[in-house]
Amino acid sequence: MTAREQLTQKVLAAKRRLGLKWATIATALGTSSPVIYTAALLGQFPLTAEEAERAVALLELDAADAQLLVEPPSRGAGTVMPPTDPLIYRFYELVQNYGSTWKALIEEEFGDGIMSAIDFNMSIAREADPKGDRVKIEMSGKFLPFKRY
Repeated sequence: MTAREQLTQKVLAAKRRLGLKWATIATALGTSSPVIYTAALLGQFPLTAEEAERAVALLELDAADAQLLVEPPSRGAGTVMPPTDPLIYRFYELVQNYGSTWKALIEEEFGDGIMSAIDFNMSIAREADPKGDRVKIEMSGKFLPFKRY
């Protein structure tokens, strides 16, 4: 297990021990999205130095952990493909079933290119429904046209 993976385990243990929710942690760290802060503490996004110091204090981590929290991560490291967790697999299933549809509709609207996962926003919310609450995920990524060279 890498040092970053060990830190993720420490973060999760502290979150459980302190009875914190991701939203509470996000509010304590700064003004960015709870998605960003959760991703950062799970090892998929870097924090700023100030955010890392707040995380170390809040989660009662070691001062040395702050350095790992600001380093660029190895995004996707350790991810098994296809994913085996049922919730995560549903997203893989969405791509399998609707990926070509998303591609066709985006290309028709924008042209030949991609949606950025770097210049990107995402939010997750509960949507009340009498038949059972729904998960609402909104994603917005900058369109990047392919260049001729």
